[in-house]
Parts: sequence; C-alpha cells; structure tokens
Amino acid sequence: QVQLVESGGGLVQAGGSLRLSCAISGRTLSSYDMSWFRQAPGKERELVARITWSGDTTYYAESVKGRFTISRDNAKNTGHLQMNSLKPEDTAIYYCYIRVPTVFRDYDYWGQGTQVTVSS
Repeated sequence: QVQLVESGGGLVQAGGSLRLSCAISGRTLSSYDMSWFRQAPGKERELVARITWSGDTTYYAESVKGRFTISRDNAKNTGHLQMNSLKPEDTAIYYCYIRVPTVFRDYDYWGQGTQVTVSS
C-alpha cells in the first residue's frame, strides 16, 4: 500500500518561509518523479513544482519560480518543498504526488494535503 504523508504547513506572514515534507511509504521514491500541487478555495488544483527521479531536472510554475525549491532525499524516501518569500496568493492546500507506471496502467498517488495560509 502506497502512502504519501505531507507535513510542515501552517500559518505564516507574507514574506515568511515554510518547508513542506512528503514522506512516502510502500514504494521506493528513487524510482519516480515527484510533484507538488496546490489547490486554493474555488480554484482548480495546479502543479507547483516537479522533480525527476534522479533529481537532475526540476520544473516550477511561473508564479513560484525563484521563491520555491523542490528537493528529494531518496535515502529517506522523502521529498521537500522549500517556500520562501511567501505571498497571500500562495494560500492553498498543498499535495505531494507520484505516478507509478505499470504494464497495464499508471497509478496516481496523492497525499492528504497540508494547509498553507499566508497572511498579509
């Protein structure tokens, strides 16, 4: 059974920082790309950042580029999202995500989400 558990969310003032973590069990993280998504009230879930299985390549949404950093520790089966210079518009529930491909289909796994609230 694959489980993703996020932690590190909370309430922070604009300009502050938070570090989200995603602990993965049931699969070896080093085999898969990992992503962070977020969903604000009344909005669709959006991709925030992605990192390849090797950690060599990262992708960031334009809205967070230069402020957020995605990383992974394959030895600990954990991923992180360092968020600096936070803005009120970053307020959302943040989810980590991996996709596990198999011969017949791909399986999508999501964490339960962690709330990030940025006050102005």
